[in-house]
Amino acid sequence: MVTITELPTRPRDVRPRRRIGMRQRLGRWDVKVSPYLYISPFFVLFAITGLFPLLYTAVVSLHKWNLLTGEGPFVGLKNYVDVLHQPFFWKALRNTFSIFALSTIPQVIIALVIAAVLNANLRARTFWRMGVLVPYVVAPVAVAMIFGQIFSDQSGMMNAILSKVGISPVGWHSNVLASHLAIANMVNYRWTGYNTLVILAAMQAIPNDIFEAAIIDGASRVRQFFSVTIPMIRPTLIFVIITSTIGGLQIFDEPTMFDQQNSATTAGGADGQFVTVTMYLYQLGWGSQNNLGRSAAVAWLLFLVILAISLVNYWFTNRIASDSGAVRRARKVRS
Repeated sequence: MVTITELPTRPRDVRPRRRIGMRQRLGRWDVKVSPYLYISPFFVLFAITGLFPLLYTAVVSLHKWNLLTGEGPFVGLKNYVDVLHQPFFWKALRNTFSIFALSTIPQVIIALVIAAVLNANLRARTFWRMGVLVPYVVAPVAVAMIFGQIFSDQSGMMNAILSKVGISPVGWHSNVLASHLAIANMVNYRWTGYNTLVILAAMQAIPNDIFEAAIIDGASRVRQFFSVTIPMIRPTLIFVIITSTIGGLQIFDEPTMFDQQNSATTAGGADGQFVTVTMYLYQLGWGSQNNLGRSAAVAWLLFLVILAISLVNYWFTNRIASDSGAVRRARKVRS
């Protein structure tokens, strides 16, 4: 027979709780709360200048809203349906994507190449690095005047060069593709230097030890560029691609000033050859229609398009990076 003997329970170690003074309590709160207070001004400003206009635009897009008479009755999604049935909206969307493709893709590639050159041991490096930023500080109006002379239909420098080599003059304002090329050149002129400096800053942050190890392994400069430089600056490249995408799809200044014969409410060519979505948005709200409801609907449609393309960009660049990482790991395992 088994007898169970209960062990005497030990009295709990009752210790007096340590009292925390007000100064220590404030110190703990300081550690926990201070980081949020430091970043709160940005989010407060974003809520006022970014989030509130976004939500207010959504409210306007659901109403019949005239610029002169103000708020009208609630119409639901009617403004969106009306905009999507407008052929001019699709023409503006086509023009926007065309100018975006002709400007953003070459712009990022050229910026990457120039940054790699500026990252080498050049004489007067500071001069060259400052030089690429000069177009960025030129006023858009001045850029439009310069490129307006270069791509003038009648007496432009580009048509003079083409006629010298036996090519007929091009209607830079009347032809769809030609007008997109001219505007893309304006965009590239202004923004390539800025993106170059952003990429260059990322390249300079790469430790030299990695390049020295690649040189010891016999990697050429081209191999170093594709196998070391590009993977190491991947976060910066994602940033540049996404910001360039957002800016390219919101293009307004360059095509508006490219049409120097008309005002902003009618610019874009006689047949809308280079009207972009933002120009169409402006013309709907502040042009002859004064229809802020449809204008707000176009703004939200453009927002959704930019969001979708940015997500695709992010997924695609991340996919490429993870694939290259998997290849590197596989090679490492095999070796």
